[in-house]
Amino acid sequence: MSDRLERNGLQVAAELAEFIETRALPGSGVSAEAFWSGLAKMVNELTPKNRALLAKRDELQATIDAWHVEHRDKPHDHEAYKAFLTEIGYLLPEGGDFEIETANVDPEIASIPGPQLVVPITNARYALNAGNARWGSLYDCLYGTDALGGLPPQGGYDRGRGARVVAWSRVFLDDAFPVAGTSHADARRYHVKDGALLVDDLPLETPGKFAGYRGDPRAPDAVLLRNNGLHVELVFDRAHPIGSRDQACLADVRLESAISAIMDCEDSVACVDAEDKVLAYSNWLGLMKGDLTEEVSKGGRSFTRRLAEDLVCTRPDGESATLKGRALMLVRNVGHLMTNPAILDSDGQEVFEGLMDALVTVLIAKHDLNRAGGNSVCGSVYVVKPKMHGPEEVAFAVETFDMVEDILGLPRNTVKIGIMDEERRTSVNLKECIRAAKSRVAFINTGFLDRTGDEIHTSMEAGPFSRKDFIKRKAWIGAYENLNVDIGLECGLQGKAQIGKGMWAMPDRMAAMMEAKIEHPKSGANCAWVPSPTAATLHALHYHKVDVFAVQDKLKAGGRRAHVDGILDIPLAAFRKWSPEQIRREVENNAQGILGYVVRWIDQGIGCSKVPDINNVGLMEDRATCRISAQHIANWLHHGVVSGQDVMSAMRKMAAVVDEQNAGDPDYRPMSPGFDGIAFQAACDLVFKGRVQPSGYTEPVLHARRLELKAALGA
Repeated sequence: MSDRLERNGLQVAAELAEFIETRALPGSGVSAEAFWSGLAKMVNELTPKNRALLAKRDELQATIDAWHVEHRDKPHDHEAYKAFLTEIGYLLPEGGDFEIETANVDPEIASIPGPQLVVPITNARYALNAGNARWGSLYDCLYGTDALGGLPPQGGYDRGRGARVVAWSRVFLDDAFPVAGTSHADARRYHVKDGALLVDDLPLETPGKFAGYRGDPRAPDAVLLRNNGLHVELVFDRAHPIGSRDQACLADVRLESAISAIMDCEDSVACVDAEDKVLAYSNWLGLMKGDLTEEVSKGGRSFTRRLAEDLVCTRPDGESATLKGRALMLVRNVGHLMTNPAILDSDGQEVFEGLMDALVTVLIAKHDLNRAGGNSVCGSVYVVKPKMHGPEEVAFAVETFDMVEDILGLPRNTVKIGIMDEERRTSVNLKECIRAAKSRVAFINTGFLDRTGDEIHTSMEAGPFSRKDFIKRKAWIGAYENLNVDIGLECGLQGKAQIGKGMWAMPDRMAAMMEAKIEHPKSGANCAWVPSPTAATLHALHYHKVDVFAVQDKLKAGGRRAHVDGILDIPLAAFRKWSPEQIRREVENNAQGILGYVVRWIDQGIGCSKVPDINNVGLMEDRATCRISAQHIANWLHHGVVSGQDVMSAMRKMAAVVDEQNAGDPDYRPMSPGFDGIAFQAACDLVFKGRVQPSGYTEPVLHARRLELKAALGA
């Protein structure tokens, strides 16, 4: 750890103090004295409350554990279980109906359904790619992935595949923007006359879907269309390799793709000290000031990547219009659990990282609020708050941001909160969680991954859980996903906030995503997470097929209301008649995911990785997926499905497999044959000590082991 500087009773790492005082504060309108005295006040007043909330988590968990031990091996009594949860204050009474009061919400949140990217803020290239993923080439995404079945051949451009891409894209245009009397496939000329788009002199069946153009109306450089709130840009260029062979000179079809992007300071990063936090905050500052750049080498050339400019076009009425060139950026703060050594309080204790994130990320966002043409056009800051357990913890987040706004001189409710519905106590009390933030809530989102990890940990003592693939097929997950949408609509989120769905975890399987992920807009969710700009463009097609607001209207009119009883069904294994081979394969698959993720987290500080599973399918792994795998093995270990020796054998076997998978990485340090490195020890800790980790989270182990490694390397 670097030298420390005293600031209003706080001991601040010098590099963090320098960043705050020389980079974050100048131009924000906030003085150093106001910032540091405000942070000291937050730490002094909110730390005891934060600790009390964490103590309540532990107390409730201990009580639930004891209940399950007492009732183990007896027929499950659902009503008795529900009454017990109510008695201990885990399941709270649901209050009367209300609607959220969130105001000054940007259209990307309130009125434009579409994909949402999540990227680690510590990687500037990924952050810029995400910001620029507002627009994506449909041609490129179809050509370069398996979306049409099979990957492109090796070598140069394949004209046959290119022709399939063009034909498929014309079918999409016919579906979304039909032309009266012809097909886009037969079109030879697009032009604008008297404010109308004509395709071979024929109008669109729905003229209102024409949004504008660029260039000469008689032969536009581009035509902009709009469907279900999303834009599509037809790019014409007779000198382009594709356009030169197209009868209409159509060179590309660009889709408005990632409408919003979450810049993540939490699950997909490895930030354990001041050095890491300064990197995260620096990139967020660059995004909010609009000056973040990154030198990129690609295809044998180097260039500087920066945020994209807005698109300027001519509207049908002849007036100039500007379309956003970038995704609306949200920032995900750390939850209530973790502390960070970047700042020590007056007692020498590490401050809660969530308090530090709240003040610093919103301070940085003031740079956006102070400039024209930035991220938010409505004067709001969007903070995703993860891993909150129940309404009290949401209320604590609201109190935190009240203080942040007072310190920074911002109007009340400038900060909007995204509530991650990813912990069981939040799921079963979701309406009251929303009520606690009714003037701030801008999004609720199901996080199946963390939610599954919490499901296992909360009911650890109830018995062995099903295999992971079967947990997803149990009744609780459908009730959980439906209830999130139903309560969101009931609380008036439509037109004011996002109702979101979780991540597609297989970034290389775009054909499978195209088939499966349309269920998210069909469910009434107006955003869903994707792992890449390419996935965002392909997932955007689903929002052209599905009018999400019409689905929401139908759900509200139909009166569907999922019930909390379904969520309380614990996905335990009913028969437990697994063969030794099934058990071995399940444990080894979990072990491979844990090790493949943890070794890069500990040794290289990479918080999100694509890790092959036991079937060699690349899966996006972050702390949430790691939590599931670790808790699952811990559960089977605790209930004697596997022995400690079995688990250690699996860990060692799969460590060797992971080593082989990473053999081409010059920065990789093998775990085998010694199995004595810090990374392997961390992976074992997650499993063998998983039952006693707070809420089953991986952060305490990972942070401690990463700090241990950094100390060893610095010694």
